Amino acid sequence: MPKEIKLCLVYRDMWQSAGKYVPRVDQLNKVAQPIVDMNCFTRVETNGGGFEQVNLLFGENPNKAVRQWTQPFNDAGIQTQMLERGLNGIRMSPVPADVRRLMFKVKKKQGTDISRSFDGLNNPQNLANSFQFAKEGGMVAQAALSLTFSPLHTVDYYVDLADKYLDLGAEEICIKDMAGIGRPVSVGNIVAGIKKRHPNILIQYHGHSTPGLSVASSLEAARAGAEIIDVGMEPLSWGTGHADLLTIHAMLKDAGFSMPDVDTEAYMHVRSLTQEFMDDFLGYYINPKNRFMNSLLIGPGLPGGMMGSLMADLEKNLASTNKWLSKNGKPNITQDELLIKLFKEVEYAWPKLGYPPLVTPFSQYVKNVSLMNAMGTIKGKPRWSMIDENTWGMLLGKSGKLLGPLGDEIMKMAKDQNREFFTGTPQDLYPDELELFAAKMDKKGWDYGQDDEELMEYAMHPQQYEDYKNGSAKEKFLKDLEARKAKANGQTSAATAQIAPLVGQVNPINYQPKSLTLNINGEEFKVNIGYEGNDGQQAATPINKAITESPTPTISPQSEGNISILAPLEGKFYLTKDTGEQPIKIGDTVKEGQTVAYIESMKVINSVTSDQAGVVAAIVARHGEEVEEDDVIIKLK
Repeated sequence: MPKEIKLCLVYRDMWQSAGKYVPRVDQLNKVAQPIVDMNCFTRVETNGGGFEQVNLLFGENPNKAVRQWTQPFNDAGIQTQMLERGLNGIRMSPVPADVRRLMFKVKKKQGTDISRSFDGLNNPQNLANSFQFAKEGGMVAQAALSLTFSPLHTVDYYVDLADKYLDLGAEEICIKDMAGIGRPVSVGNIVAGIKKRHPNILIQYHGHSTPGLSVASSLEAARAGAEIIDVGMEPLSWGTGHADLLTIHAMLKDAGFSMPDVDTEAYMHVRSLTQEFMDDFLGYYINPKNRFMNSLLIGPGLPGGMMGSLMADLEKNLASTNKWLSKNGKPNITQDELLIKLFKEVEYAWPKLGYPPLVTPFSQYVKNVSLMNAMGTIKGKPRWSMIDENTWGMLLGKSGKLLGPLGDEIMKMAKDQNREFFTGTPQDLYPDELELFAAKMDKKGWDYGQDDEELMEYAMHPQQYEDYKNGSAKEKFLKDLEARKAKANGQTSAATAQIAPLVGQVNPINYQPKSLTLNINGEEFKVNIGYEGNDGQQAATPINKAITESPTPTISPQSEGNISILAPLEGKFYLTKDTGEQPIKIGDTVKEGQTVAYIESMKVINSVTSDQAGVVAAIVARHGEEVEEDDVIIKLK
């Protein structure tokens, strides 16, 4: 008898690998039954990742959205699954353990059956709670192996990692090929290796199509014993998304696997509705770069979902680099030349950064450091002149242990800057907070909601939840959408001036990239659209709220002082990055190599150090305001 292969439609990830938003709850309700009627899916990915945050940004209640959206699948006997980021829960920053525990309980009550949990560094210690909490809440605990390709990330490494996850309580394994760079034969060998040790463990393959390997990988995974293959469907298949349902279905049937037929009438209905949602408003937030495949990404291994933000960052930094080259009498370079330099630099820098898996948020960190290195070498500066604070947190072990050793130059920098390595359990850095948020809700007179779901949502996304409650989120969203529609129609207004220039514009009515400054959990995020892998989120990195509350020292006239500290890159200038840090002030003595300020750029915080000793004579840049590269920000004497 032929072996049966089942399919999972990753409807949430289809959207978030293409752009910022997922459909509104009314649209999700509209498409749910037609998906059921396609009669070919055993599972549907309904929520998790950034799904709840997106609802809040719309001004919608995410708890009502999840309950309504999952109900038709529950009724039809189709399992629903969500994406969970381990230590980060369903947001981009670490979550206290008590909030994580409540999240699993709530999501099961709302109709989500399976939690696919992954850790960006593949650290078992960060996922132990996920497996425990999922099972306590009644969910299936699925462990995701974040696939990447390096001398250390071998077939044996992943087979052994699956052992560790299963020992900690995982009940299923997902091969999470978020960049689509897993070599098909290796993918098959990983599945076969796990099956040899654990023949009764269900394995699900999830591969993005960006460099074009995932179709073959799906076949190899199925042949090696995987039971479920994740798929996308038109008009959001391929590109940085997933291989198309029809392609995978035809290929596996030809290979001799048993599969239910696709109801073509229902398929066309879902396809039509998805396009309808794009035409309504979602297309304005989809970067056209994310609709194309790119085999160049095989070399650096960067996930295709971050290409949208990468190209936006590249365009901005290209202008800055060419400005410097022109000023110094050197020929300008093209965007393609800078892109290739970046890709080569990733291949050079990644091993020295400890080989973190190239998945959110660590792929963003590797890309940012590599881009700073590439631009610096063009300008004659040494590598590693700029390592942002978020990357330092990863290097120092605050997210868990890196698989590979750090490069000698990185270790020397850590020693020279008196940075301390953390060897404990990352979860211990984030104490419980549910009681704190319960007290805040009591004070505001807010109800905890059914199954404490509103309490969970508030604790998970504090600032977004408050913006949803006071109506400002919906107001901001509608204003931004109006501006994008006006810009697409060639109109200009004060609103259109607030949105970023389009990058690689294609079909302006249906596809528009997005750049926004968001306030999340009381923290400011700069987000350029383009979502990485199946986690559906770009690596937006928080700027501590304390920065915006830090006192700005009195600013002396720019003419004082004869030693200028220049901005090493463009971005937003800050004097501190957390509440425990004192900003420099006029009259302070500064040592050579001392951190004197910070610049937020490319969604991460970059330290600005002084290359000379002196006394602060003037603070020229204003706290919280934009600066250009090579602007004088501080003067010493």
